[in-house]
Amino acid sequence: MDERRVYLDNAATTPVAKEVLEAMMPYFSEKYGNASSLHAYGREAKDALEGAREKIAKKLNASAEELIFTSGGTESNNLALKGIAQKKGKGHIITCKVEHSAILAPCRLLEKQGFDTTYLSVDKYGSVDPSDVENAIRKDTILVSIGHANNEIGTVQDLEAIGKITKERGILFHTDACQSFTKETIDVKKQNLDLVTINAHKICGPKGVGALYIRDGIGISSQSQGGEHERNLRAGTENIPGIVGFARAADITGPREIDHMKSLRDHLIKGVLSGMEKTRLNGHPEKRLCNNANFLFAGIEGEALLLRLDMRGVACSTGSACSSHSLMPSHVLLATGLAPEECHGSLRMTPGKDNTREDIDYALEAVKDEVANLRKISPFWRK
Repeated sequence: MDERRVYLDNAATTPVAKEVLEAMMPYFSEKYGNASSLHAYGREAKDALEGAREKIAKKLNASAEELIFTSGGTESNNLALKGIAQKKGKGHIITCKVEHSAILAPCRLLEKQGFDTTYLSVDKYGSVDPSDVENAIRKDTILVSIGHANNEIGTVQDLEAIGKITKERGILFHTDACQSFTKETIDVKKQNLDLVTINAHKICGPKGVGALYIRDGIGISSQSQGGEHERNLRAGTENIPGIVGFARAADITGPREIDHMKSLRDHLIKGVLSGMEKTRLNGHPEKRLCNNANFLFAGIEGEALLLRLDMRGVACSTGSACSSHSLMPSHVLLATGLAPEECHGSLRMTPGKDNTREDIDYALEAVKDEVANLRKISPFWRK
């Protein structure tokens, strides 16, 4: 095994930044109060909780009281979809075929409970046409949920255009912004967003903490009972260390870090596509996340390539980390029009702010070597 290690799977999770860990540490052992307690220890925790809420809300151009802390993106998505549906009692939901399973699974459950769902198609880049959203709206439509940026192929959707439509039609609009938070502009007022899902571990914060923005005045049903925490919408003692870390993490990705990741992404894309036949970029060529590069290599299995790269110290993914144990082809790539056998030849590489140009050069060399080695023994390539 090569001694060098290069982590290029930041879409799955990110390392906790040193400054984030430093901010969290006192709340594990010194400032350990329960934010619901009335004594000094509790007030100290409460101050930290509300300070973090204020900082994160500002990133969305929202008010602090509109932000509910959760255990992560999956819980926030479930609270948004189920909470709105159960408050309405019945109706129609619009989403799209390339959404994360944390959106698709709640939709399927709600269908069993009598709700109707429209799954919009996407183009070859994974983009949703806003006019398709408008055309799908019915008299009984209660919610539109379109993710801001796709976790597999990095395509960024036009939230402002969709938000304009939903506002004009009086329909609630939710977006899963776990991949895009701090990397893309999110302005709940300008984009007419009613609910927004975000989390910490995609932005160099801790795992197990996220948030849901809920526009003031929107009625939503709680999905957990047992306490009056988080405006009676999410029972359970708040994770103060995690929330403090979340707020600190939201501050460490700015224009300089974004430009750096874009530079690494573009170098990666250019390096892979130049001189490698039967190789293509999945996702939109321009409207994509600053750190996402997803490739299709004809004639090989992406999982075999991933394992070979891992032996050389390069960590990548064949798709969403949440579905990495599935043998089924990516539903995202299938929705873009790829055949099942093509989907299996995909590789996602997502650099982070701490990666270097040397990391990318090393990874490129490894990819080119291992693709060539796999194609030599592939019956599909010889055909």
